[in-house]
Amino acid sequence: MTFKQKIHTHYVQLVQDRIDVFKDMIVALTEDSKNDAKGSAGDKHETALSMMHIEQEKLNRKLREVLDQKTVLDKIDAAAVAETIIVGSLVKANGIYLYLSVALPKINVEGINIIALSPQSPLGNKLMGNQEGFTFEINGTKYLVENIE
Repeated sequence: MTFKQKIHTHYVQLVQDRIDVFKDMIVALTEDSKNDAKGSAGDKHETALSMMHIEQEKLNRKLREVLDQKTVLDKIDAAAVAETIIVGSLVKANGIYLYLSVALPKINVEGINIIALSPQSPLGNKLMGNQEGFTFEINGTKYLVENIE
């Protein structure tokens, strides 16, 4: 497994773990509302159900966001190597590893920090379509694309 494939696998697992957590939270909230409905009456009951419903909507929205991230990751062929930077490219710029996919937390693979960023982010947007040796500046910092995998 290549370094890029390890990174991709790590991010896929991270997103899948988030999906599982949100699904578990939604199920637990649904169970709580069923149990609460059996033993409560009156205004307090209605308020509690309303609060649970709002929380469930928030969790469903977050779940949809994470499912969208998984969809993007699932479309990436981690074995593919391109001459130009595309979605799924692992880019080394100024000694920093950037994985163009979706915005996700920084991870550490084999002792190396990797930042996943969206192609729509300012940095991702500058990188897209360029090649090794490309230089650019963002917020006063000059970057040099050293390597593309």
